[in-house]
Amino acid sequence: MSTSRTRLAASTAAALAAALVLSSCGGSKSDDGSAAAADSCVDTSGDTIKLGFLNSTSGAMAISEQTVRDSLLLAAKEINADGGILGKQIEPVEEDGASDPAVFAEKIGKLLTSDCVAAVFGGWTSASRKAMLPVVEGSNGLLFYPVQYEGLEASENIYYTGATTNQQIIPAMDFLASKGVKTLFLAGSDYVFPRTANKIIKQYAAELGIEIVGEEYVPLDSDDWSTQVAKIVKAKPDFVFNTINGSSNVGFIKAYYEQGLGPDTSPIISVSIAEEEAPAMGKDVTGQFAAWNYFQSVETPANEAFIEAFQAEYGADRPTSDPMEAAYTSLYLYKNIVEKAESFDVDDVNAASDGVSFDAPEGTVTIDGENHHIAKTGLIGRINAENQFDVVWSSEGPIEPDPFLEGYDWWDPSAE
Repeated sequence: MSTSRTRLAASTAAALAAALVLSSCGGSKSDDGSAAAADSCVDTSGDTIKLGFLNSTSGAMAISEQTVRDSLLLAAKEINADGGILGKQIEPVEEDGASDPAVFAEKIGKLLTSDCVAAVFGGWTSASRKAMLPVVEGSNGLLFYPVQYEGLEASENIYYTGATTNQQIIPAMDFLASKGVKTLFLAGSDYVFPRTANKIIKQYAAELGIEIVGEEYVPLDSDDWSTQVAKIVKAKPDFVFNTINGSSNVGFIKAYYEQGLGPDTSPIISVSIAEEEAPAMGKDVTGQFAAWNYFQSVETPANEAFIEAFQAEYGADRPTSDPMEAAYTSLYLYKNIVEKAESFDVDDVNAASDGVSFDAPEGTVTIDGENHHIAKTGLIGRINAENQFDVVWSSEGPIEPDPFLEGYDWWDPSAE
């Protein structure tokens, strides 16, 4: 086991012990009908393969997660039209995570041990992912997680197709430094991702000579940011770093503009507002910034085909976004790994994963078999009047994933 996985195992041992109760689901069936490993109930004997799609279609995160669901269904439809995976048609089994980590844990257990899916795709918040982690490990299942996150994690049972910290948060800070930013205010939802991301931001800010002049959090399901935004007004930061998730962004943006702030005073750089969310903010957010690894405006032949297919399926007014693209990519990566392994077995899939690539809309992506992340190019976009993002900064090329920030001397995980 690698150093990173050793640390992960230590942090989840107690939860994993409880999750093992969920893992007894009988033997799997191979193509000839014979019994396989006792810890899997995946049935590969027919002409279909069940895959779980677990996204919040209700609650505070539905504004974002519905888009991920749609892109997963599009990828499944395309793959089925092209012959499926190892000749088997994908049979999606859908569940609603209801924007609640406890529900995500319950539903992934059901998908893996009752529905007997070969893999699960979905989740958004780090709270939901961390709730699912001991369940998917205890069941020796697979989860493909499509959203940028705070890093400091690697699991043999999870593939991370969104950005880790050194592919989004650190590039965003590099961009701010290049703009001459000297003061920064941190605004986030009150859960794992924003608090951990802001710990990293504060340490890197010190390295860059950027002063943190405030740090405020509001619960994920709260829309009232008036008190916290008043503190931003008083602090007058050069920039606001926004790690808010879901519909709480609407309340934040409302208070921000109503209290006289704007992109010409204290502009915002966000890591969870994308093309789908921007027009839903209730205010004109032209001129604000976001850090991602994909924008609809990315010019690649694969992206042109992706946009055309998505809008043909869901309407010409529907934009694409980073988490949608990462989810779409995740299903194709899974297909390519399985076909390289010539097996749906989890251990076989993991053994085959290193170096598997896909010509994704964001550009060609390749799996690092050691940490189950993919290399991604860091991008900063500025929102234009059409709620699209003009790319104003890019990393020099794809950034290799470093989820534990082992290559950064300034990072101290033990610091407060």
